[in-house]
Amino acid sequence: MSAKYAFTKTLKEVRFLFCHTGEGSAATRTFLTRAYPTMKKNNPFTPILLREASGTLPKVYARYEFGKEQSKSLEGLTDKQIEDAVTQLVKTDAAA
Repeated sequence: MSAKYAFTKTLKEVRFLFCHTGEGSAATRTFLTRAYPTMKKNNPFTPILLREASGTLPKVYARYEFGKEQSKSLEGLTDKQIEDAVTQLVKTDAAA
């Protein structure tokens, strides 16, 4: 799992938005509880921001060099699907 969270060099920030109590964000909270320590250990200098707000739909944003940003909705995904979505974002260069 650790190599899965070795971020690309062009990644400058990862931001998770989710509701701290909502059922729609339960899988996101579970994923972050499990995966955040590994992500931070493998990428100590890349900010990983967790933004909790009531009623917020779960979403992840990845900000790359030159202000390019990509996002993926995490609504309705399982823990494993969230892991795959995040892995895809942190491994992708934002050249697209």
